[in-house]
Amino acid sequence: MRSRRSLSPSRRPLRTRHAAVAGTAALAAALTACSGGGSGDGAAKAEKPKIAVNLTGQQAKAGVPVTVKLTSADAKLKDVTVADAEGTRLAGKISADGRGWTSARKAAPGTSYTVRATTDGGGEAGGKFATAAPEKVNKVTITPGRNVKTVGVAQPLSIVFDHPVANKAEVEKNLKVKTSNDTVGSWGWIKNYDGRDRVDWRPKEYWKSGTKVTLDARLNGVDSGSGGGWFVRDYDTAMTVGRNQVVKVDLDAKTATLTRDGRTVRTLPMSAGTPGGEKASWGGTSVLMSKEGTINMRSETVGLGDSYDKMVDYSMRLTWSGMYAHAAPWNAAYFGNTNHSSGCVGMSTGNAAWLYGQAQIGDPFEVSGNGSKGTPDPGNGFGEWNLSWADWQAKSAL
Repeated sequence: MRSRRSLSPSRRPLRTRHAAVAGTAALAAALTACSGGGSGDGAAKAEKPKIAVNLTGQQAKAGVPVTVKLTSADAKLKDVTVADAEGTRLAGKISADGRGWTSARKAAPGTSYTVRATTDGGGEAGGKFATAAPEKVNKVTITPGRNVKTVGVAQPLSIVFDHPVANKAEVEKNLKVKTSNDTVGSWGWIKNYDGRDRVDWRPKEYWKSGTKVTLDARLNGVDSGSGGGWFVRDYDTAMTVGRNQVVKVDLDAKTATLTRDGRTVRTLPMSAGTPGGEKASWGGTSVLMSKEGTINMRSETVGLGDSYDKMVDYSMRLTWSGMYAHAAPWNAAYFGNTNHSSGCVGMSTGNAAWLYGQAQIGDPFEVSGNGSKGTPDPGNGFGEWNLSWADWQAKSAL
């Protein structure tokens, strides 16, 4: 049962009080409003109506909308503000009858809120409530991050979760993607290469050059489900699609060709992975994940024993499992004639330097020809481009 106190018109409105009832924090505040009486002594003596407002939020359990309700029949809500300690407001809407207000977002866990409400008659009240702290917090890693502004035409939006996500549909419906040209795309749930839950948004086809993309992940107050915990903040990122370019790797011709707007820019002789085993290259489409420069590559990290341990220049990562395009001067005798690497696309130092300078994060590398070991899983880098559009849409939780 909710408690309610009323004030005489001459007193200032009381602050709301917390009262835990069956897991619910019920807050009652009194409003006073001037009546619309006439002028003169009679009007001055007329008793002004008292208006009670209940401010209700969940304390024992977050993740529900905040509601404000009038309990007297002689006024309507005019304005309601609900804000957290940092001043961030919850958007909301007053009901058609003016009797209630409901937030569009859910109350976040471990958060204190301040509420102010006014009525059409001039009444005003304020209150506070707090939600219980979460027992477990889920966090995310978003790609591309804020440091990457321009991307290639195959770059998806990707979110990897620290903890499992059981409520996939609830999470997905709070992920808002906007594009400057109404690009058709879909979210798809997959397992990241390290086994964590991941959801990516990819367009039906490669992005159009110049497209501006924003992601607003409105996760604050969303429960990720059993074993996952609560999200306690929102996330966002943005990107612009750069040049329309594709790297076409031909395992039969032993070449890597950079195309831009469908036209060949330059063809480079290369040597890809040795066919017939784990040293074969991945086929299908991989996406340039990062330009890592000079790095130490060791065969034991990718399950190939002790066959190599080298410092490698102009390294461009294509999969989590260790497929790169890079400089491989030790393989010079094989460029253009034999696939003889441990799975990577190797080129001369000069050619690798040129491609490194031209390539953008998010550029697709389309590998065709004989001798590959199949296509990488969707979570092995950004392998979702190897799925048909229908198969990708089927991975959405909505």
